[in-house]
Amino acid sequence: MGMFPRSAFGQTVFLVAALLLINQIVSYVTVSLYVVKPTIEQVNLMLAKQIKTVFIDWEDGVEINDEVSEKFFEITGIKVMTQREAMRNGLGQSREYSGLSRSMSEQLDGFSRVRISQTGPLIYWVEAPQAPGYWVKVPLIGFKENNLEFLTFYLSSIGFLSVLGGWLFARHLNRPLKALQQAAIKVSVGDFSTKVGEQGSTEVIEVTRAFNQMSRGIAELENDRRLLMAGVSHDLRTPLTRIRLATEMMADTDEFLRDGIIYDIEDMNGIIDQFIEYLRHHKREELICEDINALVAEVVHSELQHQRLITFKSNPNIGKIPLSIVAIKRVITNMIGNARRYSEGDIEVLSYFNSNKKYAVIEVKDNGPGIPESELESVFEPFKQGDAARGSEGSGLGLAIIKRIIDMHDGKVKLSNRPEGGLSAKVYLPLKHISPKE
Repeated sequence: MGMFPRSAFGQTVFLVAALLLINQIVSYVTVSLYVVKPTIEQVNLMLAKQIKTVFIDWEDGVEINDEVSEKFFEITGIKVMTQREAMRNGLGQSREYSGLSRSMSEQLDGFSRVRISQTGPLIYWVEAPQAPGYWVKVPLIGFKENNLEFLTFYLSSIGFLSVLGGWLFARHLNRPLKALQQAAIKVSVGDFSTKVGEQGSTEVIEVTRAFNQMSRGIAELENDRRLLMAGVSHDLRTPLTRIRLATEMMADTDEFLRDGIIYDIEDMNGIIDQFIEYLRHHKREELICEDINALVAEVVHSELQHQRLITFKSNPNIGKIPLSIVAIKRVITNMIGNARRYSEGDIEVLSYFNSNKKYAVIEVKDNGPGIPESELESVFEPFKQGDAARGSEGSGLGLAIIKRIIDMHDGKVKLSNRPEGGLSAKVYLPLKHISPKE
């Protein structure tokens, strides 16, 4: 159903409004059929009796003069008019009611016509069978059209206030769910400090309590993982350091073996550093506005010591954007490091706006073998190193670290194979930081 809202809040308001609309329609029809209609029929019956009294001594062919008409009007408030005179007094603006005409015909024992004028005060017009061509004008004192208007206004007001009450009630029910949603967003980015207040209906309180318990459990697991990794890295570095010292004391005749051991030790230290780095960037940090071009230029300059040509082309209009300096430096370093590891030629680094100017883009291009299209998304998983064509060096955490840091910035990462050969790695940083809603 296209018009049916998808949110629980919208569905509640929609259902309340639909039920109230049906209730108002039924109420209006009920009042019309069982209050207004019987009242009008009763008025019709009473007027029929009065009209019978007016024409009790009526004889065919007798004309009513002004004196007789005025006498009837003084006694009963009823005035008898000719067709022409009645037209001048508002008969033409009246509406004929067939149901009332049939009822009047039954009461007066002949064909009668009933018309009601609603342009001003409610006026009853009756053409009796005793005097065809003459109209009896009966002003209905105390029964005004405003009565129906008030009924319509009353029902409309009740409907509006009921819908408003339903909206406020649904909003009250939805507030704990909204708080739960916001807390879940914070937990998803590693912020376990928020505890959702247990309020609302019994079911919502149970869900909130379970969520808080889950959040505490995840926080404990995260702390245990960080503690375990810190302990493992410390315990690994100690024997590695002893091995390094022992290796340095080896004889010059074993230089080839010594260099190989030292290289493996440094590689293992690098892998341990990547494990720690991956765990470090697990939650959102406070971002500050910094010049992204200056940051990229600083990293590029430090990478030039590896004797590889790295060119940097920037858009000077980007200026300052919200970011974490240390984390973004790690991202750029990892991107350039991957390009250096998996390619032999020059490396190109660019910064520019995306098409709608909502993101600042940092792109690193290499001329290596690239990555198979089927693996462009999966390489962001931890320990995933992609196709064998790009080798199997490192821990497989470089792209995972990039993905986690950019997610912390509410940005995007995209890898694509270049048509002329090589890989293009892009990170998109939003120009305006989007923090979780409070």
